[in-house]
Order: sequence, then structure tokens, then C-alpha cells
Amino acid sequence: MIRRFLLSATALMAVAGSSLAADLPYRQAPPAYAPPLPIFTWTGVYIGGQIGYAWGGDSYTVYSPVAVFSDRFGPNGVIGGAHLGYNAQFNQFVVGLEGDIEGTGVNKTYASGFITYGTRSPVQGSVRARAGLALDRALIYVTGGGAFAGFTNTYSGVTGTDSFSKTRAGWTVGGGIEFAVTNNWSIRAEYRYADFGTFQDYIARSSIGSYVRHRETENAVRAGFSYKFDTAPSVARY
Repeated sequence: MIRRFLLSATALMAVAGSSLAADLPYRQAPPAYAPPLPIFTWTGVYIGGQIGYAWGGDSYTVYSPVAVFSDRFGPNGVIGGAHLGYNAQFNQFVVGLEGDIEGTGVNKTYASGFITYGTRSPVQGSVRARAGLALDRALIYVTGGGAFAGFTNTYSGVTGTDSFSKTRAGWTVGGGIEFAVTNNWSIRAEYRYADFGTFQDYIARSSIGSYVRHRETENAVRAGFSYKFDTAPSVARY
């Protein structure tokens, strides 16, 4: 009798223990923390540098007491400098403003008739609007705005030499493609055309009583890089 009682009590305790274990809360290890993922956007302030090659056109007309004649030659050389800008992205559309400043090796010496002409452009820059279409990390854009350049023109003739330095304002237009390698760094390739208008030099020594009217234009290709400062929101990752 006692033996049956002990066996029954043992069975009841086993059943009660199983029910109590089933009612206990299940404790799962917390998920591992992962830092938030930034959302990529072209919006933000950026700085960078560029280097390229420019080939220009110097179309000139000489007005002398005995004749008037026109000709053209092409200064060319390496260009390079820095840029600063800001982009704002709206869905796939990107608009912005950019300025750049460059030192240049653009120059040419050209002999025509009794005079040797020299043109050199040591510095140039621009302030431009940009507008483009973002295809994720690729940005195809057009750009245009105001441009300026410094010019030094020299004239050497049998009667002497003249030299003039001036800064000319004009306009520039072009386009390019930019690719974001990371959320902050991007690389670009760009083409631009610039027109710096016309100006006159009175050459009293190299050709007495004459003056020269110039029209300066430029084509340029550039490759560059930019660093964009962080402005993007973040999305948590679990």
C-alpha cells in the first residue's frame, strides 16, 4: 500500500514539474548590434580638385595705318586647381552651385607678318549652376555660368615690344558624369567650352599707330575628385 502511494506521488510530481517548466518564460539572446546604414544622397557641401587640358582659340585682327588683316592661333596647355560646391537632390534630380579656380599653362607664340604674337593665360575660374539626373551613384549633369581668365599678350616687332595684362569675364557651358565611389568620395570627368569675349591692345612700339582686337575662347577636358561632407540620415540595421 505504501509502495503504491509513493509511486503515485512520484508520478504526480513529475507531471507537475513538466507543466511548470512549460509555463516558464523563454529567454532569447538579444540581437547583435549593427551600426546604422547611411542613405546615399548627392545632397551636401563638397570640395575637391581637378586637372585637365585646354586648347584655345585666339582670333585677332590687326588695324594698322597701312592695312587691316586677321588671323588665328591656338594657345594650349595643362590646367588644374580646386573646386567647392553644394548639391541638393530631389528624387532623381540634382541641382547645385559650384565655383572653381585654376592655374594654367595655356600659352602660344605665333609669328605673322612682321610681328610675333604671344598669348598666355596664367589663371582662370568660374561660378556655375549644375543640374543633373542621378542614377543611384552615377550623376549625369550639365553646367553653365560665368567665367573669368587672366591674359598676358605680347607683341614683338622691328621697332620694339609691347606687353599687356588684363582679366576678362565671359561665360562657360558644358557637361560631365560623376560617380560616387563611397558615400563621401566621388570622381568625375567633364568637358567645358568658355568664351571670354573681345578686347583691344594698342601696340605703340611693335607696330606704331596700330591696335589689335582679340577674341579668346577655350575648350577644356578635366578629370577630378570630390569629398562630400555627411548630411544624410541613417537607417538602423538589425
